[in-house]
Amino acid sequence: MIVNAVQSAGLRFGMWGAGLAGLGRLGAAGLSAARAPGGFKANAAALLGDPARQMQGMAVLRAFAPNLRLNRELVAAYANSGTVIVTRHADVMDVLCRDDDFEVVYGPRMRELTAGENFFLGMQPGWDYRRDTSAMRLAMRDTDVPARIAPRAADLAAQAVADAGGRIDLPPDLTLMVPTDMVTGYFGLTGVNPADLQGWATRLFWYLFGDLAADPTLGAGAMEDAESLRDALDTAVAARKAAGGDGDDLISRCLALQAAGVPGMDDLGIRNNLLGLVIGAIPTISKACCLAMDELLRRPDALRRAQAAARTGDAAQLAPHLWEALRFNPHNPVIYRRATRDTVIAPGTLRARRVRKGDMVFAVTLSAMHDPAAIDAPAQFRPARPFTDHIIWGTGMHTCFGAQINAAVIPAILMPLLARAGLRRAEGDAGRCDTGGTPFPQHMTLIFDPE
Repeated sequence: MIVNAVQSAGLRFGMWGAGLAGLGRLGAAGLSAARAPGGFKANAAALLGDPARQMQGMAVLRAFAPNLRLNRELVAAYANSGTVIVTRHADVMDVLCRDDDFEVVYGPRMRELTAGENFFLGMQPGWDYRRDTSAMRLAMRDTDVPARIAPRAADLAAQAVADAGGRIDLPPDLTLMVPTDMVTGYFGLTGVNPADLQGWATRLFWYLFGDLAADPTLGAGAMEDAESLRDALDTAVAARKAAGGDGDDLISRCLALQAAGVPGMDDLGIRNNLLGLVIGAIPTISKACCLAMDELLRRPDALRRAQAAARTGDAAQLAPHLWEALRFNPHNPVIYRRATRDTVIAPGTLRARRVRKGDMVFAVTLSAMHDPAAIDAPAQFRPARPFTDHIIWGTGMHTCFGAQINAAVIPAILMPLLARAGLRRAEGDAGRCDTGGTPFPQHMTLIFDPE
């Protein structure tokens, strides 16, 4: 009992110290931004977008306001009555697993993109969700990942790096190219220009999950892209059906399920499920690859260890280095849900927070992955830490549907590049991660020693 009390007090004092340190660093960074050309307003986006600054801010909240409620509506895209920011690991995991109290909100925009029906990412527990996820898991077999998807990704990545001549623009030349090939080949969405497909998926993902301000220009473009993607999928389904569905891609397998009478596998259901999967696959895999590489390049020791693992040719040795990099620089640092009724987060604790029906709850996974109450030595880069310390694919009912694919494809994409000697950023801004005004990396040029 005494030991527990001492440990608890030590943890609390440590959090307060980290919170005060984070506050001081944020203040100094804000002052530097204000003094930089253009002033604070011109530099605020870069300041707030820096994952190191985000972690400092989360350290402040974890220490002094772990479940902070704001009367402001930070999300304009989906109806809500206020905002609650949740930063402690236990509370983030609780929110993401309490589906009856905290719902996904994406349904209205999913219906816009499909021109009618929802996709399972926007569904609450129920028959529709079980029907669609079960049918797609029958089509997307677990054995496909080691037998088809990962080897194809590895071959494409190795060829791209070999052809690059020692200089590669990471997103267009590698991290977008590989998942796009998966969509056209394994999914079966043939006959589409790859650049168009990448553009559609990127903007539609942005519209669904990242358009917090409800930008009308983005919305208009998303509607055009959604129509183009629907037409492409309808064409692919019709063509495969006319050919007798003879093939081993997802569309052909879905048509075989349709012929067997599996619920939800009518033509429209096939198209809508594939539309959601296409949107989720391309930009997510590319962004995770780029951010993992960006983080490793910030850490020379971690990069050296990751390169040593890559040179073994064993993805299982490389992968933990990438997941640890994404713990510091995740592609999805916040997951938001909406309260379906009045409830309480962290009941029975000093940080208990009453949440009102309609509040938008920001479950800050970036903060949860650095909570010293749950994560051992969170500030240290430790590839050997348990994978449960990483919430990079979400958790609970809405864990990323493609998590198994991501876990195999991301190491396969980055291994041949990390295996090269002399890997470094290109000179100047070319070597930095450029999002081009979107939430997704568009350019990031790296240099390595050609063989």
